[in-house]
Amino acid sequence: MKRLIQMAMAPNREVLDNLKMGKTDELSTMYTNVVDTVLTYAQNSPTQLMDTTKGTLFGCYNAITGYYQNVRNFRDEESKFKSIMDGTALKRTQTAFDLCMDFAKLGAGALN
Repeated sequence: MKRLIQMAMAPNREVLDNLKMGKTDELSTMYTNVVDTVLTYAQNSPTQLMDTTKGTLFGCYNAITGYYQNVRNFRDEESKFKSIMDGTALKRTQTAFDLCMDFAKLGAGALN
């Protein structure tokens, strides 16, 4: 789950490359904190602990969408809406969806 979250939340190619090469010490504190927050949400939110989400690909995807909807702070509701509908949140959740689909088809090799 952590690997999928790390890849989905990667802000650029450099971060993805560092992840793929195992260079976690070169990841920014800001990025690492976001990944940790999403992971904490995935492991502690009541909706994430239900049988339909806990330990599932859907749960992993749901943790990323839930982070943007319920955890991340936005400047205002309009900024939140724009991010979810056409901004960073949309891009990250689409990446998460694509990674989940690849994982379902190819297994763990999809995350390498």
